[in-house]
Amino acid sequence: MRAVMLRKFGGPEALVAEEVPDPVPGPGQALIEVAVAGVTFVETQVRADRGPRTAELPAILGNGVAGTVKAVGEGVAGSLVGARVVSTLGGYGGYAELAVAGAGDVIPIPGGVSPEHAVALLADGRTAIGLARAAGPKPGEWVLVEAAGGGVGSLLVQLAVAAGARVIGAASSAAKRGLAAELGAELTVDYTEPGWADRVRDAAGALDVVFDGVGGEIGATAETLLRDGGRMSVYGMAGGPMTTPGPRVTAVPWPATDLRELSRAALEEAAAGRLRPTIGLALPLESAAEAHAAIEARQVTGKTLLIPAPSADA
Repeated sequence: MRAVMLRKFGGPEALVAEEVPDPVPGPGQALIEVAVAGVTFVETQVRADRGPRTAELPAILGNGVAGTVKAVGEGVAGSLVGARVVSTLGGYGGYAELAVAGAGDVIPIPGGVSPEHAVALLADGRTAIGLARAAGPKPGEWVLVEAAGGGVGSLLVQLAVAAGARVIGAASSAAKRGLAAELGAELTVDYTEPGWADRVRDAAGALDVVFDGVGGEIGATAETLLRDGGRMSVYGMAGGPMTTPGPRVTAVPWPATDLRELSRAALEEAAAGRLRPTIGLALPLESAAEAHAAIEARQVTGKTLLIPAPSADA
């Protein structure tokens, strides 16, 4: 099969497509013919060896895939073969034409949901659903969503709007701010510009909820915008160190919920037409380096995907 290998840490060019042996499903596993693989910011950090985890090289990056079950290992029901599914992979193996997943991680894709949307919702959807449930935005509350044009951020905007909250979308590009406005944000701000926090204060006064997926200086500034006791939901560090909320505000913990249940909930919301992921970039498998470069340059609005070519016997 074709797969994108990481044999040494470095820039995007360290990702190289090669021919490698096909994986074989072991006991309790399923072999998925990959139609779509997701690409995340965390994977760009792992590639550069500066992320929250390190990879044992050589490695195939990629945690989320959607496709069709081609074979199963011992102990897995044969009826799963041929099913349209989406699955996590334990962090590795997704940038490939074939991937092995634990059968317990495989989730059927509901009718009406494309493989592209299923992958976009697998991790980002469960993250957004979990964060929104924990922070609990209420009707009339002011909510700031950082990185509002990203995969998680764009979903958080939709969920907060659906809850009746008044949403401010913060993002670095006009395209990302435009997406946030399209999804229901009342106000958008460019958090790379001086004075962005003053614009938020002028519009909303003190905020009730902040969804902080950026960290660093932006996360620290966002915390100052919260009212006393306001809720700060911290889930990312794309712009610097993870924010540590101070005692003046309420740090929102991750809900004690099964991740598969959250992913299923996101897929069900999409099937019902209530949650729409944004696909910002879809590239061939061989263009993984280009995908990583675009994410690092903050050029992508929404989710980034890799699309392996159909196999010759498909």
